[in-house]
Amino acid sequence: MWSREVRVVDFPTLGDLIDAWIEQHCLIPDGFKRREPFRQYDWQFWCTANHFRVRPDAEFDADDPPLNRAFVYRRTDVVAPQKTGKGPWAAVLLAVMAVGPSEFAGWAKEGEVYRCADNGCNCGWEFTYLPGEPKGMRHPSPLLQALATSQEQVRNIWRPLEAMIKFPDSKLQDLLKPREEFIRIISENQDLELDRIDAVTSSAKSRLGNPITGYVQDETGTHNKQNGMAGTDTTQRRSAAGMRGRGFTTTNCWDPSENSIAQRDFETAGADVFTFYSPPPKNLDFYNDEERLLILEHNYKGSPHVDVESIDAECRDLIARGEGISAERFFGNRVVEASNSWIDSDLWEKAYGVAT
Repeated sequence: MWSREVRVVDFPTLGDLIDAWIEQHCLIPDGFKRREPFRQYDWQFWCTANHFRVRPDAEFDADDPPLNRAFVYRRTDVVAPQKTGKGPWAAVLLAVMAVGPSEFAGWAKEGEVYRCADNGCNCGWEFTYLPGEPKGMRHPSPLLQALATSQEQVRNIWRPLEAMIKFPDSKLQDLLKPREEFIRIISENQDLELDRIDAVTSSAKSRLGNPITGYVQDETGTHNKQNGMAGTDTTQRRSAAGMRGRGFTTTNCWDPSENSIAQRDFETAGADVFTFYSPPPKNLDFYNDEERLLILEHNYKGSPHVDVESIDAECRDLIARGEGISAERFFGNRVVEASNSWIDSDLWEKAYGVAT
């Protein structure tokens, strides 16, 4: 499903449980609100709720949990402009997949409660389910990977995750332990090849192909055949599928001349992939000062930490230097051709499915 906007969550999902868990366990990694509880923006919660949307007919067997079969979507793709908060949000979801209630555990009865104490966390937090609400539990042996083209790129996710863990008052300290090249997930399992989060880049692929339970792929708009990342993405997704795992991707808009993974994902997404992409109105001209402000206000209305005037000033500089295409792609949230035109959204919808 392609979602252009945030809507009411009127379907069964672990999203409410996970949203409350995030606020209890995750802290804002930087800025003036550093160390305050991480509260998802509306667009982030909408994507989280859909990623963890549970099939109404899902059944739970404690001896053989359904894992990915319980969920409507096997992957979530998020296309959004720079600085909207994709990196810290991706870090938070990695924490959820590692030590949070990321797996379906049946349907709640009156009075049932999720207790951190039952899931390896000693913070004392509890969440009371509504009758009929899906319940969540930790994955018993998570093996996760964060993928990007370079070490610097992967740090967009790695740095905020490490910061959340290392704060003195972090409730993640007893659950996750950063090491030099990976993050250890604390559990009773002593196998060093399990219960960990690894960073995978174009130059560090040694763990690619491992039977992972989940993944994050960052900036898939830069992953293509030329830089070798297209095959890397495919291998990682195949490894997760084999373990009944799932994942999500985040990216800026892509250059259609590069035939990137992000473009291919968007063009071929099936009913079991959730895509969030909210392009600005197509009638607005990015090179008109007044209309560009309307575009930026549309793009950043869901990320109040962003100063639109500051972004606009950067766009003006890029346009003056002849780099308007980059500004329109990265800040304007448009798929831009080298000819300075952009793909008509009606064409996308007709070719790749009706937007909802």
